[in-house]
Amino acid sequence: MKTRSIRRPFALACVAVGLLAARSAFAADQLWTPQHVAKLRTVTSAIMSPDGTQIAYTLLVPRDPYGEDFDDGGAWSELHVVAVDGSAPRPYIVGEVNIDSVQWSHDGRALYFLAKRGKDKEKSLYRIPVGGGEAVRVLKHETAIGSYALSPDETRVAFLAEPKTPKEKKDLEEKGFTAEVVEEDLTPTLVWTADLRAGAAKPKALAIDGSASELSWSPVGDRLAVALAPTPLVDDEYMKRRVHVLDASSGDVVMKFDNPGKLGDVRWSPDGRRLAMISAEDVNDPSPGRLLVGDLETGKLKDALPNFEGHVSGIAWQDADTIMYVADVGLDATLGKVKVDGSGQKTIASSGTAAVLTSITLSKDGQIGAFIGHHASHPGEVFVMKHGDAGPKRLTDSNPWIADMKFAPQEAMTYKARDGLELQGVLVRPLEAAANGKHPLILYVHGGPEAHEANGWMTNYSRPGQVAAARGFAVFYPNYRGSTGRGVVFSKMGQGDEAGREFDDLVDAVKHLVDAGIADEKKVGITGGSYGGYAAAWGATAQSEHFAASVMFVGISNTISKKGTTDIPNEDYLVHTRSHLWEEGKWQFFLERSPIYHVKKARTPILILAGKNDPRVHPSQSMELYRHLKTLNQAPVRLVFYPGEQHGNRKAAARLDYNLRMLQWFEHYLTGPGGAPPDRKLDYELPKKDD
Repeated sequence: MKTRSIRRPFALACVAVGLLAARSAFAADQLWTPQHVAKLRTVTSAIMSPDGTQIAYTLLVPRDPYGEDFDDGGAWSELHVVAVDGSAPRPYIVGEVNIDSVQWSHDGRALYFLAKRGKDKEKSLYRIPVGGGEAVRVLKHETAIGSYALSPDETRVAFLAEPKTPKEKKDLEEKGFTAEVVEEDLTPTLVWTADLRAGAAKPKALAIDGSASELSWSPVGDRLAVALAPTPLVDDEYMKRRVHVLDASSGDVVMKFDNPGKLGDVRWSPDGRRLAMISAEDVNDPSPGRLLVGDLETGKLKDALPNFEGHVSGIAWQDADTIMYVADVGLDATLGKVKVDGSGQKTIASSGTAAVLTSITLSKDGQIGAFIGHHASHPGEVFVMKHGDAGPKRLTDSNPWIADMKFAPQEAMTYKARDGLELQGVLVRPLEAAANGKHPLILYVHGGPEAHEANGWMTNYSRPGQVAAARGFAVFYPNYRGSTGRGVVFSKMGQGDEAGREFDDLVDAVKHLVDAGIADEKKVGITGGSYGGYAAAWGATAQSEHFAASVMFVGISNTISKKGTTDIPNEDYLVHTRSHLWEEGKWQFFLERSPIYHVKKARTPILILAGKNDPRVHPSQSMELYRHLKTLNQAPVRLVFYPGEQHGNRKAAARLDYNLRMLQWFEHYLTGPGGAPPDRKLDYELPKKDD
């Protein structure tokens, strides 16, 4: 493993050389290709220092399939620091590393992080001085440390980890006794505490009832805020996590908040009297997006932004009575603040044509904020905003070569569904306009459906965006009913009606683009993953007359068998279907809302792709649709499995393969000869190795 900690003088030299090398690698006015997408770097966390002078951030660096020493796998995660004055970022730990859970020491002189380095058998806790020096391991454990929280004086730490596998079980497994008792052999995540001072005793587990996540230490006392689910099941992690306040020494429950439904971030107030949390409005709210404030004296929860027609995605305390937040509102993102009692709500900045903000951390005095922001012209980067600034300012440029790329125009668009409901979406126009003004169109359908599109960066391995635009396609990203970003009522509109009006909204989007003279109605493709894959399968069967090509990724084809194979059946019932198979009339209903029920209508060539180890949407969903279409033989179909991948591709090779196959399929059937499927063998254009 190639890992290195970089001292500051050398770091600045590395940045300068990197910029020159990147800029010389591409000529001006380059067109976007899958090879460019494969090397995109993106910021994944940005943490403001206590004094507001520096921001620590993690940078996701994909493995390069075109590098000489390519070793397939997931992206690396590096640690960098950038000053808020705009000077060049400083790499701290880079290379073949996976850094996460970065936190500043309370005095701002050091950074803590989790990593598996050197001879570590499991992920451990490290500390690195900001002024220079090597990272030092401050805590190792018998199992991997999942997340951690430092005490106010930094002499102790609380962390999450699973208990060690008993020796008896290991011995049996070595003898071949490896039977798995489904959903009963899972190990809960425990809360542990440890003294970081030399010679301290081993970490001890607190006696808690449940499986823990989302851990933080009160800034003024000996209390922990922990999210507890009754079991380690993913379904319970989704739907049944409740915020508990524990005594950090004994583990006794001091307070429990009955936050409804799904749970997001939890943050202590500076005075330790309150907890702010991003929560669902109720158990049927499909996504945590409400800003709730819990009072530790009364145990009561208050919605600080009642009836907010948006979706809160990040929070930070400005002072003991004021919370700042970033939220998705329609196609934009807003930065705002509000008092704990719900008064004084103020929108400070809105993205509009600026960057879409997705996270927030603040300095200790609450006057300077660090953000991650993305834009139509770049993926996630570090932004800063000081009190009084007109808006956030970009600090990092993780992909300087992008300046040499040609970008197709991108715009927000509004259209109406057939029932009059106003809907929104993002349109990426083709780079070059067609002679007749009408272009082949790719409709990209987001998953969830409790997700949404923002008018920012729209391109990755499964999102066609600028790569498709460079090849003459228009790409439209609709926020159909059931999407987030427009309040809870809107996000519930598709419940109990899967593949109903929500997918009619997709056809209505196509009609709008055709009527506007943008799309050629005979050259429309549809793609998406998960619930978007369900839409792609529906478009190729029940709505086949509207689509000339389809690419389905980890999608649903049989809603009946899907319910019996998913790892989130309770979540599916509570926030999607709102009914069970065994209820009167529902078996037939779910059957008719399954793409396999409509295969005789299928005339659309469909490419089906799936992770072979997907626990969320079982790969049998892809196999069922493939088998029926292949046997019926009315339309071209191809099935591709990715071994080792789950609900979305993680490894570099699988991502590149997916991107190439998706584009090949759309080009073949929307702008090419059509007919039989294209060659199954891809030319990856990989460098040749000498024999």
